[in-house]
Amino acid sequence: MKFIGAHVSAAGGVENAPLNAAEIGATAFGLFTRNQRQWNPKPLTTENIRTFRQNCEKKDYGPGQILPHDSYLINLGHPEKEGLEKSRNAFFDEMLRCEQLGIDRLNFHPGSHLKKITEEECMDLIAESINLALDRTSGVNAVIENTAGQGSNLGYSFEQLSYIINRVEDKSRVGVCIDTCHAYSAGYDLATASGFKKVFEDFETVVGFKYLMGMHLNDSKKAYGSRVDRHDSIGKGTLGIETFRFIMEDDRFNNMPLILETPDDSIWKNEIAMLQGMIPA
Repeated sequence: MKFIGAHVSAAGGVENAPLNAAEIGATAFGLFTRNQRQWNPKPLTTENIRTFRQNCEKKDYGPGQILPHDSYLINLGHPEKEGLEKSRNAFFDEMLRCEQLGIDRLNFHPGSHLKKITEEECMDLIAESINLALDRTSGVNAVIENTAGQGSNLGYSFEQLSYIINRVEDKSRVGVCIDTCHAYSAGYDLATASGFKKVFEDFETVVGFKYLMGMHLNDSKKAYGSRVDRHDSIGKGTLGIETFRFIMEDDRFNNMPLILETPDDSIWKNEIAMLQGMIPA
């Protein structure tokens, strides 16, 4: 089964996210579990947690249909001690919130070397950061999102994702989220049938589908291989609509949250319906 949704608002409390998702016909959803612009947001209340769980049950969202995203402030490979410590503390808080809410995965951008350390040193720090968070929580998987490779961001190649995973001690609690826009911008040709086939053959060889725990479905405003992260609405960008048809027709992408982060939230309902219409009968 395909679980398709969008990264919906949690304004007014995380408990509103499943209601907002249901309103647009989503069978999955993403959310921020805390204010993603603050280092030290308010903790979840008992009422937040209880009502979120109730609303998920009411709207028929199980843990495998929810893909929260951590704060963009976090850099688990930060080259400086203070920045790394702040990021690790914030990431632990995000993992703990997922545990409290009954969510079994947390999606995050791996980190950036900021041109101050080597890529390998940065990825070692990222893996160490993941290990520390996993040691302090239970039941929540750390899901590494591929990046477009903009600036000093790492995680733009399957090899880099594999490098980090190989250094995570509990591999039963680490996964990957593939963002279609990021992959295309990083130089993975998802736009053609032959390119799509090869990309995911390579993914299976280098990373493995057993680690795939979600996808972000985004078209791209920028050109193939541009290394620039700019999302576009489905079928309106340089990636094109066929990529999303390939995904909808492929059983390897079943039973995981497939989340829109496209820029025009007023058409999310239409985009979800369009994607659902691509699923073979």
